[in-house]
Amino acid sequence: MRLRFPAALWRHRELWWRLTHREVLGRYRGSVLGWGWSFITPLLMLAVYTFVFSQVFQARWGDLDEAGPLGFAINLFAGLIVFNLFSESVNRAPELVLSNPNYVTRVIFPLEILTAVSVAAAAFHALTGLVVLALFNLAAVRSLPVTMLWLPLVWLPLVLGCLGVSWLLSALGVFLRDVGQVVGVLTSMLIFLSAVFYPLSALPERWQPLLALNPLVTVIEQTRRVSVSGLAPSGLYLLGGSVLALVFCELGFRSFQRARRGFADVL
Repeated sequence: MRLRFPAALWRHRELWWRLTHREVLGRYRGSVLGWGWSFITPLLMLAVYTFVFSQVFQARWGDLDEAGPLGFAINLFAGLIVFNLFSESVNRAPELVLSNPNYVTRVIFPLEILTAVSVAAAAFHALTGLVVLALFNLAAVRSLPVTMLWLPLVWLPLVLGCLGVSWLLSALGVFLRDVGQVVGVLTSMLIFLSAVFYPLSALPERWQPLLALNPLVTVIEQTRRVSVSGLAPSGLYLLGGSVLALVFCELGFRSFQRARRGFADVL
């Protein structure tokens, strides 16, 4: 299968970059701290989650257990970064075309860029979260795992998957207005089913294969492997995950391009 989406994104790379820049700056426009909220928000949420789970519920993490609540926070935050990238992308997807009807009437405007901009902005916020994670790692164990350099490859299937899902949802959202509500409910449920607050190994063995069917679980486990445990990622995950994500992303792109012919009639 010939991949079409890389050429489409590359052809409009300058527009993609400008819209992403505007998207990132626009979120905090007018606020005193500006994009500093990208650091403050995850720090505050991390503090609350860590207090509730490590102090109230007395939860412990086998890896970095000796580091106490800080070790728990590192593992928890690594999972949250991945989940937030996914949820931020897919939650916005159903409204992307609906909230920009003027773009639909412009035949020459590449509507597929709207999805790519949304995912790129979410990836930017994930990168700021990585900086926070690195600082927490330094505070807890006085060093940074060299294996964090694997993260771009570990996240490649995640980003491609977000693009594919977002293209599908943004097209579907034009025809079915309930999609936004359904996606919001599902992502709220998914945070507890994606091994964000616990390691997969903490579950009873009979539930582990079922939960492992969730692709986010695999990405989160591999992220913790390279950014917390200091281990190399699974070769099978890198190869198999990237190929599957490429195919899925291409299918999402083609579905969006086919569905866009009917956008003007609905809007």
